[in-house]
Amino acid sequence: MFNGFLHTLPVERRTQVLQGGETRQKRRFAGTPAAFFRDFPLFCHSHFRLCLPLIFPDRSERLWSDKSEGGSELATFEVESGAPLMGEATVHPAKNAVLPIITASLLTDGALHVPDMPELADVRALCELVGECGCDVRREGDGMTFQTRTPTLPSSAHAMRCTRASVLIMGPLLARLGSARVTMPGGCAIGQRPIDLHLKGMAALGAEIVNRQGFVELRGTLRGGVIYLDLPSVGATENIMMAASLADGVTRIENAAKEPEIVDLAQCLSAMGAQIQGAGTGTLVVRGVKRLHGAVYQPIPDRIEAGTLCCAAAVAGGNILLRGARPEHMRALLFKLQEAGTVISEFPGGLRVRGKAQWPMEVRTMSYPGFPTDLQAPMMVVACNTPGTSVFLETIFENRFMHIPELTRMGASIRVEDRVAVIEGGYPLQGAQVGCPDLRSGAALILAGLTAEGVTRVEDAQGHIDRGYERFDQTLSSLGARVRRLP
Repeated sequence: MFNGFLHTLPVERRTQVLQGGETRQKRRFAGTPAAFFRDFPLFCHSHFRLCLPLIFPDRSERLWSDKSEGGSELATFEVESGAPLMGEATVHPAKNAVLPIITASLLTDGALHVPDMPELADVRALCELVGECGCDVRREGDGMTFQTRTPTLPSSAHAMRCTRASVLIMGPLLARLGSARVTMPGGCAIGQRPIDLHLKGMAALGAEIVNRQGFVELRGTLRGGVIYLDLPSVGATENIMMAASLADGVTRIENAAKEPEIVDLAQCLSAMGAQIQGAGTGTLVVRGVKRLHGAVYQPIPDRIEAGTLCCAAAVAGGNILLRGARPEHMRALLFKLQEAGTVISEFPGGLRVRGKAQWPMEVRTMSYPGFPTDLQAPMMVVACNTPGTSVFLETIFENRFMHIPELTRMGASIRVEDRVAVIEGGYPLQGAQVGCPDLRSGAALILAGLTAEGVTRVEDAQGHIDRGYERFDQTLSSLGARVRRLP
């Protein structure tokens, strides 16, 4: 453990110019003995927290298993084609809304209660991280309560690399403590997702930023300002919004992300006492306040989970009812499914999906309110089962076609040129043993197995699917799909 701590010590890198123009990197310890003895107990404390489930397994059981028993994070899903999907399912709270709300709990010493918290691997990882930051995390029935009386800086790079959402502790800690420490976050390897927009936003609010051996450290008293985002980044918008909520003065974010999860976070922060205007538009204004207080807040339903289930119905056919789904958050997907011949019926509190898709489609992923990149892979499975030529253009991430080699292994006819995929649909898929390259690809491959001849086994060796779908196999099985998680 001590050797692990040595790798976290602050080290400054300096470039020395040699004769002839060559350069050499020199490293030296940048801290003080006082800093060493200050940080070593924090390191021990954080690693002790991460080992608690191994030392006291009953504690972890109480925190995460109050709901019905779920599967492990690493799994193989076995899928067989069968009857059309029938019945109803309730959409879980949105992963992409829950994660920033968890980190928002670091902004106040009051208790933030979420009545219904999804059991996802990303949620578990982020709860471990905010716990390392001093947050008391408690499971209460289906919900969870977060309270951070005395925030601290995290010292474990491993905890921050378990989920991409770990970068969202930056804004809250900087606003609350005047300092923050993050590392490059984890998540799916679907392309370059740098945190430069997050850092530019914090710098515009007055933070000083230093890179030290695996960590990015930020310090400063935050003051409002005008920030223009080169891209409407969801994470950067969330981080800046949280930091600005306690900054001195007014912050204006131009070209802000417009996703429903942005609006949801703004509403949660407002329930905690923040003053935010313009959420859901390209210009977001935050007037800083002295302190925030606790609140009770329920995040919105997961539009990506709902969209994936819509695609499942369009692949397998049938008639399913999705309770809790919000059609107003899913317009781009629903329009495309309707164009392809699937029947969509909206009603207060949900929507109904009937019938297989019948016609090819053209899909271009875009920032919200455009077609979501997270539903590109499930929608491509719909195209594989639809006679005709479909064209997909991926504009968000450069590595978002990693499901295509697995689909071609199952017999799909797909050719790719740069960010364009052309699908010749209608050819029967064959069951096969396929990998799970990322979260949304894994879900899409399970959908492909719903109509493939024979047995399809999706090997999720890294636990991707459980990161974003709560008991996905059980949800599909409740609708009549032949899906099971192998032990």
